[in-house]
Amino acid sequence: MKRIFFLILLFSICFTLNSVAQFSWPNGAKAAVVFTYDDGLDCHLDVAVPQLDEFGFKGTFFCTGNSPSLFNRMEEWRAISKNGHELGNHTIFHPCYRNTNDWVEPEYDLSKYSVEQIVAEMKAANTLLKAIDGKEKRTFAYTCCDFVAGKSDFSGEVEKLFTAARLDGPIPETMAGYDLAKTPSTLVADPTVEDLIALVDEAKNKGTIIVFLFHNVGGGYLNVGAEEHRKLLEYVKAHEDELYSATFMEVMDYIKNNR
Repeated sequence: MKRIFFLILLFSICFTLNSVAQFSWPNGAKAAVVFTYDDGLDCHLDVAVPQLDEFGFKGTFFCTGNSPSLFNRMEEWRAISKNGHELGNHTIFHPCYRNTNDWVEPEYDLSKYSVEQIVAEMKAANTLLKAIDGKEKRTFAYTCCDFVAGKSDFSGEVEKLFTAARLDGPIPETMAGYDLAKTPSTLVADPTVEDLIALVDEAKNKGTIIVFLFHNVGGGYLNVGAEEHRKLLEYVKAHEDELYSATFMEVMDYIKNNR
């Protein structure tokens, strides 16, 4: 009986230790926090970047090639890249499944794409982004978090083209088996400050990572309020001794080299 009790106690201790210290983040941090933003929007330049800079954080901006903001304000996008923010690939035309997204134009219905077609589009977007920031190494965000074109999974091609790729999914329970080609992220829309902080604390308690998936900041579709966004950054800054934050590329490189 004593032996069984001892084994149960030992298992409980090991499980607890594993849950809070299963991965060695930089400088003894308990978790990683990554701020990512989709679609290349004006509010990213006007609201998100100034707030990130205020607290000394760097974000990753997954830009679509046909973004009006990217066209009209290209020098500003170039400037934020020079300042340490990351420009990521989000295709040229943002194709998605039209049957679940009625805003998608018929010609950009991902269910009608071939793998060759989506690969060509991703490569074209890489060329465009290289013309802006001069970089060849790139990360990717699946549009609408879809990784099937027609009826074929194209994540294997993504893995060949990119350092890492962002999908959706819950905060991981463990960093074991973390898939750099399909990294989970959390889409937030109209969250409270408490909602955002709770996600950070969940990652910290698990010893893993929270990748925020933002769209508009300060008004628009899939929005996070400017004040809520700022208070999230303020919270992460206040706990920077426990939290590691960097661009998506930098954090994924760290995971790849230290697991």
